[in-house]
Amino acid sequence: MVVFATPGMLHAGLSLHLFKKWAPNENNMVIMPGFCVQGTVGHKILNGAKKVEFENKQSIDVKMSVQYMSFSAHADAKGIMTLIQQSEPKNVLLVHGEAAKMEFLHKKIKQEFEIECYMPANGETVTIGTKVSIPVDVEIDLLKRSLNSSSDSSDPKRPKLLHGTLMMTNTGTGPQFRLVDPNKAMQELGIKPHVIQFTSTVKLKASNSTPQKITEFVFQKLKNKLSDQHDIKLASDCSIIASTAMIRVNKGSDNDLKEVYISW
Repeated sequence: MVVFATPGMLHAGLSLHLFKKWAPNENNMVIMPGFCVQGTVGHKILNGAKKVEFENKQSIDVKMSVQYMSFSAHADAKGIMTLIQQSEPKNVLLVHGEAAKMEFLHKKIKQEFEIECYMPANGETVTIGTKVSIPVDVEIDLLKRSLNSSSDSSDPKRPKLLHGTLMMTNTGTGPQFRLVDPNKAMQELGIKPHVIQFTSTVKLKASNSTPQKITEFVFQKLKNKLSDQHDIKLASDCSIIASTAMIRVNKGSDNDLKEVYISW
């Protein structure tokens, strides 16, 4: 009779049950199919133990023939490193092997692949943070405009930025997300656009200069600093307009101070 029984290290289950019955008979044989962790019955008999003791003070004489066959489904260190290289995981857990060798492999994985590698003990819980992928439908017109306006269209795999409004619709199968043009989103929701203006004040110590002179000085500085793509104008009321921003210089409450208002 030949019985294939697991686990292969003879530490529990059907294989250990059969071992206890067959070990005392010299006509029987056990073939160990691979690596056995230290402390297991399999490890003991592979190292020549002729008597095995169990927790319930039961002892078994080992008279059967013990043979070893290298037939393991477990990958060696080289195989594991190759697997990690091919599959490119974000995390690796080492759960089976001798402590010293696992520690060596643990350090090697972190060093070569620069990914998180865990080596939990029996019963230890490992919590791994994961990124949740949420599918979003993108409006075709918005997608085309974003791709056409992209400065780098040579690399199709390079991530592209899409600016739009994320809308969520509750359906029978759960929420669905759409990225649409902001104007279309406002139209669907019946919302009118609002513009918010911010203003910051800077106080300058300039007793010998008039607000007009300071305005002209700032205007020339901006013209020299900013590229030709920015349309900078000096208005008749001595304010500077650049795109959606405006700069105005007023006389402060103190003659030595001038107040520069920057609105955008």
